[in-house]
Amino acid sequence: MTLLPKPRSVKEVAEFVQARVLGDESVQLTGIASVQSARRGDLIFVDQEKSLSGAMESQASAVIAGNFAAGKTNGKPVLLVSQPRLAFARAAQLLCAASERKPGIHPSAIVHHLARLADRVTIEEGAVVCEAARIGENTRIGAGSVIGANVNLGASCDLYPNVTIYSGVHLGDRVIVHSGAVLGSDGFGYVRDQATGRYEKFPQIGRLEIEDDVEIGANTTIDRGALDETRIRRGAKIDNLVHIGHNCEIGEDVVIAAQTGLSGSITIQKNVVFGGQVGVAEHARIEEGVMLGGQTGVLPYKILRGKGIAFWGTPARPLREYLKELAALARLARKK
Repeated sequence: MTLLPKPRSVKEVAEFVQARVLGDESVQLTGIASVQSARRGDLIFVDQEKSLSGAMESQASAVIAGNFAAGKTNGKPVLLVSQPRLAFARAAQLLCAASERKPGIHPSAIVHHLARLADRVTIEEGAVVCEAARIGENTRIGAGSVIGANVNLGASCDLYPNVTIYSGVHLGDRVIVHSGAVLGSDGFGYVRDQATGRYEKFPQIGRLEIEDDVEIGANTTIDRGALDETRIRRGAKIDNLVHIGHNCEIGEDVVIAAQTGLSGSITIQKNVVFGGQVGVAEHARIEEGVMLGGQTGVLPYKILRGKGIAFWGTPARPLREYLKELAALARLARKK
């Protein structure tokens, strides 16, 4: 259970999430919870009709549910919405808002005199802000983080402890970066001298641009472009332990699960979904709305297209085709 900083009435929550209330709107909510762990004062949700009876019998004080719950209440207030899970997430933003932090610079932080800080910036213990960095209003820089020269952080960003942002990186507004992430590091680019067999570093002088409302998980690394840019577009959500190589373009509202690795110069169009441990080779193109199952492998220069189509396996192919291949292999195994 998560305790709320301030009790809210069912009416207040309903207005915030644009729900229709069945029952007593004056009931006070003091927490959010799952159906199983709910106590008096908690708000819960169900998004399937088969789960409604359990929710109504729980100790929760109110339930967010789909329109299937109309006429099936037992006196417990119900907030009717078309998307219960989404409404619950939005209600949590109201109910579980973080307590307001006191802005300021901790005495142990190091801020270059040419850095520019907007109003209500928080810089925690041991953080370093280098020359000509610009920090937007209401942004927090967590303890031990390093913000390189000429970095531009937008407003209301939240950097957890020990984030490293290399020089020249730009972040939009409301970007969340979790601990251990490294943004703007050099890409993996080398040129081999055919005469000696030795490798020499190819220039990595490009940019990293991260747009508004992106979230980046713990220990994720995103390389700057080699000569041009790496770009993460608005609303992308990137899990822990993801690597994105140089010159990649990640589209709007893309979701990338943990341990995925992207080589250089890959284009991911909007609304693509990656399962965990996906590997994508250089210059591949994943078009809008494609879904990649866990441990899928995409070959170099490959183009995957088909909104809503799930791909699986290595090399990646449509799930139906992949399952047919597995069935054929199983038949062959039984014949041996």
